[in-house]
Amino acid sequence: MRKEIKFSSYRKVPILLANAGSPLQLNDSSVIISAIKTYLISRRNSLEEIVSFYPPIKTVTDQGKEVLEYENKYWLMLDEKETKRVYPVKEVRVEEMKWRKWADDWLVHLISPNVYRTPKEALASFDYIVREGKFGTLEGLFAKYVGAVAMFFVSKRLKKRHQLRDDVREDLYEAVNEWVKAVGKNRLFMGGKQPNLADLAVYGVLRVMEGLEAFDDMMAHTNIQPWYQRMEEVIQKTGVAI
Repeated sequence: MRKEIKFSSYRKVPILLANAGSPLQLNDSSVIISAIKTYLISRRNSLEEIVSFYPPIKTVTDQGKEVLEYENKYWLMLDEKETKRVYPVKEVRVEEMKWRKWADDWLVHLISPNVYRTPKEALASFDYIVREGKFGTLEGLFAKYVGAVAMFFVSKRLKKRHQLRDDVREDLYEAVNEWVKAVGKNRLFMGGKQPNLADLAVYGVLRVMEGLEAFDDMMAHTNIQPWYQRMEEVIQKTGVAI
């Protein structure tokens, strides 16, 4: 909720607060992933130093809105030896970065138009949000019904902005099948035997639809299910929460 991030001038989520000697705030999911992954691989630099390698840059969108961007957020800040250990060949790194960017630039924009596609789906989505969130009774009722109506109309604006088809499910199906095709039949994951950061990025985007009609439709009408189930199994075994 907004009041939970009122301490921050950065108004989006996720925000990661790390106890790194002094309080440290990391913004943007891709920056968080890249910084933490760099820190886990290379202990040469402190987390504060690593975060400084991802400076925010103010840009203006086509709509005239000022936003913060992190142009190098898909890079891991590793030395040559570490890079070769993580990415044996250059193409592996290029592919991972390409699909992480694809998840941010395209896949994520298909979620809202699909989960809020109809008034019924919008209401079901907010029913789930209210049940899982920290809402009081009256606050929850207001959020559920007013939020559902608002997001139904917002989803129509997003559909137009991103030039989606009349049936936005078709864009979702096409996107996830494109991902499955990129992974290929000879790999369990894009990372090979284990997921890489592109696998995690795509899984993280799709997982937000779990329990909703859009997720069930995606599972029934695309080829994503085997890969998605493998991702779930790996996440459960390693104890990683996304």
